[in-house]
Amino acid sequence: MKTIQKHNRLQSSLLSSFPQRVKEVDNHSAISVLRQKAFEKLKTTGLPGNKDERWRNSLLTAIFDREFLLQTKAEPYQKSINELFECEIYNFHAEIISMLNGHYYAKDPDNLRELDNGVLTGSILTAQKNLPELFDKHFGRIGDYGQDGLTAANTAFFSDGIFVYVPDGVEVRDALQLIKMVNKTGNPFVVSRNLIILGKSSKLVFMHCDDSINHLSAFINTFTEIFVDENASLELYKMQNLNDETALLNNTFIRQEKDSSSKVNVITLNGGKIRNEINVDLQGEGAVTNLNGVYLMDKSQQIDNQVYINHLAPHCDSKTIFKGVLDDQATGIFNGYIFVERDAQKTNAFQQNNNILMTSDARVDTMPFLEIYADDVK
Repeated sequence: MKTIQKHNRLQSSLLSSFPQRVKEVDNHSAISVLRQKAFEKLKTTGLPGNKDERWRNSLLTAIFDREFLLQTKAEPYQKSINELFECEIYNFHAEIISMLNGHYYAKDPDNLRELDNGVLTGSILTAQKNLPELFDKHFGRIGDYGQDGLTAANTAFFSDGIFVYVPDGVEVRDALQLIKMVNKTGNPFVVSRNLIILGKSSKLVFMHCDDSINHLSAFINTFTEIFVDENASLELYKMQNLNDETALLNNTFIRQEKDSSSKVNVITLNGGKIRNEINVDLQGEGAVTNLNGVYLMDKSQQIDNQVYINHLAPHCDSKTIFKGVLDDQATGIFNGYIFVERDAQKTNAFQQNNNILMTSDARVDTMPFLEIYADDVK
């Protein structure tokens, strides 16, 4: 176990502010216990550095010595998110879910919204109050808060997030589009947590948009858990268009059961320092996942994509293709990890990363990693 010798500014701020943070958040038992455990992990391990295996080449750690203001209070609803910012995609129809500065943003934030066929959306804090049995069964069950200090910090300090529940057998007619926007001054540290649950034989198209409308600095730490039950289908889009002063850590955990499918598309158009971590557990036999990414970076922007696929059951397929164009002094990292459990026979796994460097100063580091214990793997 690692002992921290030196605290950076962000870490020192988090450690000193936790007692007050606990007083400000809702005292839901499952949440409060997990928050405390995550905080103890943060105290022990600290924030990650370049000596940590998963963060060896990451440039995101360079911002940890900046002063950040922890976001705790929700913005009062004054106007629709479309009046603040329009994220329109041609020929794409969607139900809009909004977050502003790390908090669910709606006229009635204290109630879940019911769509067709019993689909529920709203604040994750409201879900923990109104649906405690469903919430406790899923919250914190995939993502490991002990993975590193930033993951622990998310669990300990998240202020809000969104909740989506799709009942068994329901195909959501229109896509759900989450628009997350930051327009707060003062160098905010925005921490949010999302929980998405797809019941058996259900279907959902979900778009997650990260946007900023000014050139103020911010650090966004987002953690999303997605459960895809038997025969369910998830299509997930991540659209990232942030200013050059914003840093983003976007951590996504997906657990798939028997004969389920997921398709993830990560599209990074702009942003100062962006790190995407996608973790997929193919837990049920016959589960399939397709992960795609494209990134267009220039100036001194930095993109870091980390993909972890765990083949835990037989007859599962995974396909990962990421492509990028880097101009000026832009930097890219792609690390792809594939783990195949001993019982995961008949595994089919494919991984590819292609890049175009427009200048001699642009750089990309790519590292594939395979850990295979099964005999019959393609």
